[in-house]
Amino acid sequence: MNSVILIAGARLQVVLLLVFSAYMLLRGHNAPGGGFIGGLIAATGFVVYAIACGTKDARAALRFDPANIAAVGLGVALLAGIVAILWGDALFTGQWLFIGETETDKGLPLSTILVFDIGVYLVVLGAVLSIVFALEETS
Repeated sequence: MNSVILIAGARLQVVLLLVFSAYMLLRGHNAPGGGFIGGLIAATGFVVYAIACGTKDARAALRFDPANIAAVGLGVALLAGIVAILWGDALFTGQWLFIGETETDKGLPLSTILVFDIGVYLVVLGAVLSIVFALEETS
């Protein structure tokens, strides 16, 4: 498309949607949100950019092949589940690591649940963009 307003608006909207998707990803532990909805929001940003600037430019902005993003996400999610087995728990049992733990402070809590959500985020982002880009390139 050749609309300067649409292209400028799409660039701004991509940034806003990616920031909001990161917020939804990190918010998902204790409230609605998580990897699935965060991945959909991020994919929406790139779809808007593809509509405004074309699929070729959207792929260039993404920098990685969407199928590879989905494959890496699947590996990350699987790795998060396998970690529990190393500690003798059932597959996909949440494990917690507290960084900077002291006698009076628990420190920064990190969990395999967050790692799993990041994997889901990448799978959804890659899968949706693979489908959308393929549909747009064939039309």
